[in-house]
Amino acid sequence: MRLAAEGLRLLGAVTLGAVTALAELAFLLLVLPFPGNPNVGAAARRLARFEARRLRLDPAALAWDGVRPLGYLAARVPVGVLGGLVITLLGYGAGAGVLIAVAWGRGEPFDGMAPTIPLVAYILLAGFVLLFLDLSGVVGVHALERRLAARMLGPDPTEALERRIAELAESRAGIVAAVDSERRRIERDLHDGLQQRLVALSMLVGRARRARPELLEQAHQEAQQALAELREVAWRVYPSGLDSLGLGEALAGVAERSVVPVTVACELARRPPMAVETAAYFVVCEAVTNAAKHAGATRIAVEVHEEGAAVVVRVRDDGSGGASPAGGGLSGLARRVAALDGRFELSSPAGGPTTITAVLPCG
Repeated sequence: MRLAAEGLRLLGAVTLGAVTALAELAFLLLVLPFPGNPNVGAAARRLARFEARRLRLDPAALAWDGVRPLGYLAARVPVGVLGGLVITLLGYGAGAGVLIAVAWGRGEPFDGMAPTIPLVAYILLAGFVLLFLDLSGVVGVHALERRLAARMLGPDPTEALERRIAELAESRAGIVAAVDSERRRIERDLHDGLQQRLVALSMLVGRARRARPELLEQAHQEAQQALAELREVAWRVYPSGLDSLGLGEALAGVAERSVVPVTVACELARRPPMAVETAAYFVVCEAVTNAAKHAGATRIAVEVHEEGAAVVVRVRDDGSGGASPAGGGLSGLARRVAALDGRFELSSPAGGPTTITAVLPCG
């Protein structure tokens, strides 16, 4: 069913392309004496954008400057006409097949030909071959149109390569900064929390040795709290349960440790790559921590699901909003997601709610 729907959509796109090719040919002939007119350029851009949407291309990824749209329209006219011829042959063949079937079903000859087993077999074989060729032509015309649009309206390959190199260099620098920031945070956690608690524990044990056994219970409590803080710091560095339990169970652990009620909906058909799981985990951790500490949230919802070849992580809270993407934690998350060629989005209007979305490619 899905394949049939996609085939019908492709057939409709090529048919529409044939119609628009004739309209664009008329447009080009009318504006031929006025190539530099701004209105002509604007109309050409509108037509080219329509063709991009018809071909399911992202208009934001194409270039619309100068005379490129006019050149593209002129180049696609022959391809559109070719698509019209293919559709016409397909319609003619289908119509002829229906007429033959109706005539022979009534027991009447078609064009002087009475149905015989060899003739019926020949007609069926020829019909299947022609249908295959026509459908291949439809697919080929559509693919040719997409390649033509990408070639004539797409960015210059050299510019695209330079932009990609710049993005990689920026993301690499961001990763280094994120790692350094994470190291500093771990050092602060160890110095301000665990280290001081262990010092206090040492002093308590020393005093207990001097005939004050009532301090042993207090020393035991301090030791338990130090262990709890050590586990928390270790989980911030890397959640060991992520390897064995998977993302869903690891996020359930985040919800259990949160002081704000957290609901987790993790719907993944298969385990994503480890780098994607780790990034998704830290996105949720940071978002939950921010909502609890800074937003005054009373409820947090975490959703993880697949969209195509990507994992989408979305965290919503009902807090006061106003989160800044330039903040240390969120900017670090954005760099972590960018390192995987992902997309990080923050929506946090004043008064809330705050929504953090990370799209992490798995390919």
